Amino acid sequence: MEILSQMWSFLGLLTVLQNVLPSQLLTCLHLLWESVQDSLSPYSYFEIPEFNGYCGVDVNDLYRHVTLYLNSLDPAATCRRLTLTRPKNSTRISFTVAPNHSLEDNFSGHRLWWTHHVDTVQDSLEEKRSFCLKMPKRDRHRLLPAYLASISTRAEEFERVSRERRLYTNTGHGAYESGWASVPFCHPSTFDTLALEPSLKEEITADLTAFANGREFYHRVGRSWKRGYLLYGPPGSGKSSLIAAMANFLRYDVYDLELTKVSDNSELRALLIQTTNRSMIVIEDIDCSLDLTGDRAVKKAGRGSNGEDCGREEEEGRVTLSGLLNFTDGLWSCCGEERIIVFTTNHRDSIDPALLRYGRMDMHVRLGTCGYHAFKSLAGNYLGVEEHPLFDVVESSMRAGGALTPAEVGEILLRNRRDADVAIRAVISALQRSILEGGGAGPGGVGDLTDVSRESDDTGRSDGGDERLWLDPPAGKRRKVGSSWERRVRSLVRLKGLTKSDSGRRGV
Repeated sequence: MEILSQMWSFLGLLTVLQNVLPSQLLTCLHLLWESVQDSLSPYSYFEIPEFNGYCGVDVNDLYRHVTLYLNSLDPAATCRRLTLTRPKNSTRISFTVAPNHSLEDNFSGHRLWWTHHVDTVQDSLEEKRSFCLKMPKRDRHRLLPAYLASISTRAEEFERVSRERRLYTNTGHGAYESGWASVPFCHPSTFDTLALEPSLKEEITADLTAFANGREFYHRVGRSWKRGYLLYGPPGSGKSSLIAAMANFLRYDVYDLELTKVSDNSELRALLIQTTNRSMIVIEDIDCSLDLTGDRAVKKAGRGSNGEDCGREEEEGRVTLSGLLNFTDGLWSCCGEERIIVFTTNHRDSIDPALLRYGRMDMHVRLGTCGYHAFKSLAGNYLGVEEHPLFDVVESSMRAGGALTPAEVGEILLRNRRDADVAIRAVISALQRSILEGGGAGPGGVGDLTDVSRESDDTGRSDGGDERLWLDPPAGKRRKVGSSWERRVRSLVRLKGLTKSDSGRRGV
């Protein structure tokens, strides 16, 4: 009781002194007490406020990095209380250290502690937030720079793989801040589900990985950290699916640029400035977007001898070829980092060569008809089968000249997905039909393939009319012995024999 009485007396004396002594003297005494504590403590403390300065406007980027870094840790064993949050329209749950609680971390064999301070501003509803880092004092000069660099690197990586990605489209008001409108990017295409030959998949993924990890390389050689891809091939060959797979692989946002909504070159540059780092800028069907990729010599020859058409593009105020070239590889293309620009087209020859040169479009990827390995990937995705006796017939049909795009094969498998035998036989029939039509996809596209699937009965066998289709020459054409058409018909007869013999063995 005597000790408690003395303590109460001491606290009362402190209260009296606090009311009597000047505030300047109390501040000096407080600083002196903190200095004594710091000299006796084996730890150093570093505070990281949420905002730079005192106005609460300039966000401290290091505070954001610490928040992301702590989210990347496993906090269950090192923190007693966490605050869990989930952004709207997102499935990812994030956490922050609860106010005035600590989280333990380890770096280079040393224990460190993070404390999340949250203080309410007097006479205000606002809160003052900061992180306090506690580390051993004797190693602070060696640990602090390396630790902060590690935090920034890990935070950027965590933000790249965990943030909600968006699909943007230009609104036609690129000269303003809201030149893009966006929705969540949820396309399911990946390189695991993509119908591509394995060698092409490996080449593209290796190039994307090298690009994403090439910050130091691009800075060292003095090049903008960007890369251009040209995807070309017939409709249905998987260009859009490949773009989605690339975006999912890199965890990038996608900006789908519609050139017909862009009024002039200035608006095009404004749209470029508004895009973020770690993004893909896509212009689909570049040869059809605007009349700016044709042969410039032909255009020049079509003008009048008095040059009346000269400068018409600038007078009309529309996007020009020069503006698009500067957009992809000019000075304005350097206003951001880690960007991929993708052009798609069905006809590469119709694009101006200036757009295709290396430095603008570094990778030219041709997507053609469905190969055997791509077909097996589609069969695994749609039918759930990895091997099937009719796969050899499919491969033989492709070698004989049968050609279908991945979209056409996917549509056939989708319509017949309840029965793998029927689905694969329908693909074989479509391949044989493409051989008679001269190879490649027919003009009807997927619509023609729908008719093929309807001509097959429940067992997957064609009726007598289909037999005549394979053996009779097209109307109006004379059958020549030894011609290429004759060889195709003979190969089809052999393929039909293989299919029927396989059906007999299976008891169909």
